Amino acid sequence: MKAISFLGRPRHGKVSAQIEITSLYDRIQAIRDPKASISPLLNQYIEEGHTVSRPQLRSLVRAMKDFRRYHHALEMSQWMTDCRYLPLTPSDVAIRLDLISMVHGQEQAESYFNNIPKVLKNHSAYGALLSSYVREKFVEKAEATMQKMREMGFVTSSFPYNMLINLYSQTENYDKIEPLIQEMERKSIPCDKFTLRNLMAAYVAASDICAMEKLLNRMDKDLHISVDWNTYSVAANGYLKVGLIDKALEMIKKIENNTPISERPTAFKHLLSLYGRTGHKEELYRVWNLYKPTYEHTQAYSCMIASLRKLDDIEGAEKIFQEWESKCTAYDFRILNRLLSAYCEKRVFDKAESLVSKAIEGRTAYPTTWSILAEGYMEDKQMPKAVEMLKKAISAGRKGWKPNPIILEACMEYLEGQGESEEIEEIVRLCKELKD
Repeated sequence: MKAISFLGRPRHGKVSAQIEITSLYDRIQAIRDPKASISPLLNQYIEEGHTVSRPQLRSLVRAMKDFRRYHHALEMSQWMTDCRYLPLTPSDVAIRLDLISMVHGQEQAESYFNNIPKVLKNHSAYGALLSSYVREKFVEKAEATMQKMREMGFVTSSFPYNMLINLYSQTENYDKIEPLIQEMERKSIPCDKFTLRNLMAAYVAASDICAMEKLLNRMDKDLHISVDWNTYSVAANGYLKVGLIDKALEMIKKIENNTPISERPTAFKHLLSLYGRTGHKEELYRVWNLYKPTYEHTQAYSCMIASLRKLDDIEGAEKIFQEWESKCTAYDFRILNRLLSAYCEKRVFDKAESLVSKAIEGRTAYPTTWSILAEGYMEDKQMPKAVEMLKKAISAGRKGWKPNPIILEACMEYLEGQGESEEIEEIVRLCKELKD
């Protein structure tokens, strides 16, 4: 993907500046290891005579974060101040805090927050800290941060409430949600679409379909609220959770009819997943054939194969995979893994191994590919094959990758029972290499 799609329009019509920053983005994207240092590349870029502005660097940090290259995003944020000597703004601080939490953990994020200069420790920094606690499901720390924000006058929008509603939903503290809504009403803080969507998701998580329907009806009737396809997707999930297929189909139809063109690629994937869960194979294929010519991409193929697996249509999944394989310009083992999981679930290991053997001709499989095979063999009680695939998975893993602990424990127990001390030592050695 080209960075220009994500970095927005060039400021003041400076097309050449946009081309330059796109070139830098492409160089970073070419680094396959998401944990490899990009500082040498950034320094070289400057030494070549290129320039890069603060807005451009911020755009790159956001792009790296959007693509889950958190190490690169954090390193670029730090390079921006340490090597380019650009002073931090409150927004920069908030983004860096969030990235530190994701890369180094909550303890380092808290340490960073405690050392932020007072002039920069505004609602953005507290919001980032609150968001990190929500992500880690730290209820008490999130509540303490929210209280501190109240005391400092930082709770003036729906954002912190949305965060807590999401947290309480994930941790099943449903009784704490209504007091938040009441507090918003007392403070005349309006609910935005995220508040309502999070509230609906909480009702779905609690299987409170009556409350979900009441909220959805309220939103449909309120002229000031625009109910988007994401909201209907949440409602469809709620109905599917309790087995109300017909009502789920009504919501799915609304997704099809209420999605703007710009959001259809994302909605397409949701439609494939939802129709797969309804059990309506003909509707799944209808949507696939309707939207595929326009929104054909790797993730769509992945969703389609996964949905066909749920419908036990392995033959159909094979055809979709073969179609993708015949067209793909960059091989993605994640697509193969979808079909591989279906084969392992059906215990057709001859097809599974044949699929992988063909794919690795001139390519290197992901460790997850071998791990799926290992899990399949483990569940089928074929432990020698499970051990073989586990070793391949570990050997293919990059530094920091960890094997599935359930598979690892099962294989080690089997080897111990067989008295295979050398095999155990080899696996221990391979695991150590992943940490070094």
